[in-house]
Amino acid sequence: MFRAIGRWFRALGYLLTGQIDSARRVLDTNPQVIRAKYDDIVREKTRSIHTYKQALSTLIAQKEMKVSKIQTLTEEVERLERLRAGALAKAKQSVERMQAAGKTMDEIKGDEDYMKCLTAYNDFSSTLTEKQARITELETDIEDYGKRVSEHKVQLQDLLREVDKLKAEAADAVADIITANEEREIAETIAGIAKDGTAQELQRLRELRQEVRAEARVTKELAGTSTKAQEAEFLEYARKTTASSEFDALIGLAHTTEAAAPAKEKEEPGKTALPE
Repeated sequence: MFRAIGRWFRALGYLLTGQIDSARRVLDTNPQVIRAKYDDIVREKTRSIHTYKQALSTLIAQKEMKVSKIQTLTEEVERLERLRAGALAKAKQSVERMQAAGKTMDEIKGDEDYMKCLTAYNDFSSTLTEKQARITELETDIEDYGKRVSEHKVQLQDLLREVDKLKAEAADAVADIITANEEREIAETIAGIAKDGTAQELQRLRELRQEVRAEARVTKELAGTSTKAQEAEFLEYARKTTASSEFDALIGLAHTTEAAAPAKEKEEPGKTALPE
């Protein structure tokens, strides 16, 4: 019993699933539904492209920021090179003055101005090396960003072309579905299985026509109309025959006809005259 109930529920589930699938197929093949689905896909693609554009814009902005940073660092490097050259020139000037004064090498290196120039020169050189290394690093990043931006631009163009193709495909798909539905409806109408019921209605009208004609024929026979019509036909034939005989008599054909009749009887073999 429980198994039978289980089978019944499974059969009911299959029935409902089949009906749902059938209804879904009807909806899926509706031109308006197809157009709406394509519109949803196009909107989703367009939204993705917009997000992609934002990411690409961020990437381009970072690249431009690095370019701007390189410009700033380049200006700082140029300033540091000038400062370093100035410290070196001042140190040379101090050394030349102290050498002219006859100071020894130790005295020169211990001179306060010389020490300031040396310290400044070393600081400028160290900072300059760091700035130049940073510029080299930024240039590598910019080159990498340039390649990535170019690749993303190509992909973005492909996505835009894909959206255009989807729009054209949507129009073609809707047109194909409409054409296919029309062709199917025409074929079903011709085959007498149209879903709109026109074939069934036409068949019903034909059957009704046959039934009415049969009913009229039966009613006519029951009312004696057919017998009366037959009698009227016989009377009309007799009237025409009588009129023809009278016409033959008036034009002299009646004697010819009457004389031909006995002659014909004499010519027929196997027949004897009856006694009077």
